[in-house]
Amino acid sequence: MAFQIGGALLDACVLARLSREDEYGYALTQGVKDTLEVSESTMYPVMRRLQTEDCLTVYDVPYAGRNRRYYRITELGRKKLRVYIDEWGVFRQKIDAILKGGDANDGN
Repeated sequence: MAFQIGGALLDACVLARLSREDEYGYALTQGVKDTLEVSESTMYPVMRRLQTEDCLTVYDVPYAGRNRRYYRITELGRKKLRVYIDEWGVFRQKIDAILKGGDANDGN
């Protein structure tokens, strides 16, 4: 991908995936990696930061003699996701206007 992936976009992607269901760390990172070209070493700090900001909680579930760390979105995380979704719509319109021509307010 030719475009740099910023922190806010990674936050939004993590929160969006977790808004559908809890996921354990590896599955979550792989799910985002399937769409965006990011490394696992990039994803885990994002998840830790979102946890520190009270947007995620974690819990462990035993699996095959080990624990899997699951991530769950909090109400604060859901609020932050709604803001990201709204801001993404505005951002996308503006970028589309530049790349495709037209007025940023008309959706072209």
